[in-house]
Amino acid sequence: MPTAPTSPAPASDVPVIEIRDLHKSYGQLEVLKGVDLRAPKGHVISLIGSSGSGKSTLLRCCNLLEDSQQGDILFEGEAVHWKGEGLNRHPADKMQVLRIRTNLSMVFQQFNLWSHMTILQNVMEAPVTVLKRDPAEVEAKARQYLAKVGIADKADAWPAMLSGGQQQRAAIARALCMEPRALLFDEPTSALDPELEQEVVKVIKALAEEGRTMIIVTHDMKMAADVSDHVIFLHQGKIEEQGAPDQLFGNPQTERLRGFLSATMS
Repeated sequence: MPTAPTSPAPASDVPVIEIRDLHKSYGQLEVLKGVDLRAPKGHVISLIGSSGSGKSTLLRCCNLLEDSQQGDILFEGEAVHWKGEGLNRHPADKMQVLRIRTNLSMVFQQFNLWSHMTILQNVMEAPVTVLKRDPAEVEAKARQYLAKVGIADKADAWPAMLSGGQQQRAAIARALCMEPRALLFDEPTSALDPELEQEVVKVIKALAEEGRTMIIVTHDMKMAADVSDHVIFLHQGKIEEQGAPDQLFGNPQTERLRGFLSATMS
C-alpha cells in the first residue's frame, strides 16, 4: 500500500472540511439535495435528524467513502479533484484520496476491531502499515491513547474480552493514533447499552474540550447539545435548520425540528 503524502498545515481560518452544494444519489434515489457544511479547526459539528435524512451519507462523503454526483468537497482549502459526471463521477487522484482519508479518522457505529489482533495491535496497525511509522514510536503513542480513553490495562486483551463500551473506546484510540486533522463519528453510541454509552460520551466530551475538530452523527441530543459548536438538522437530504446548540435546542424555528426534538427528547 502506498504511503500517504503529507501536506502542510493550512491557515488557521481555513476550515478543515468544507462542503458546498453536495448532491448524492443511489441510482434514482437522491439522498443529499444540495448540502453545505463547514468544520473549522477546533470546532465540533453535530449532524442530527431522523433515520434516512442523509446524516451518515454526508459523513461518508466527507471521508470520500462515498462518491457524490455534484458539489465541492474541500480538505483544508484543497478541493477534491473529480473525473466524470453524475453517477459516473469519481475522485481523479488516488493519492489525494489516500492523503485526505488518513487525515480524517472515522469511528463507526460497529467497532470494526480485528478479532485476531490484541487491542494494542489494532490501534497500531494503520500508523505502521499505512503511514509507515516506526513501530516502537507508534506503540508508545498507542499506549498513550489507550490511557487517554481509559483502557490502558486492556492493551494485551482480545476484542472479544472487552465490553461494547470498551471496544468503542479502543476504536477511538485507534482513530486518534493516526493523529488526524479531524475525527468523524458515525453514531458512536447507538450500538451500546445506556450505561456503556456514557463511557464513550465521556471520552468524546474530553476530546471536544481539547479542541479537536470533529463531525458527529448522533441520535444523542444531550451529547450534541453539550459538545457541539454548531448543530445541523437534516431532513430528507436538505438542511432544515442549523445553528448554535443553545439556539437550535432552546428555540427551534421550524415545525419539523420542533417535532423531531419532541420525539427524541421526551
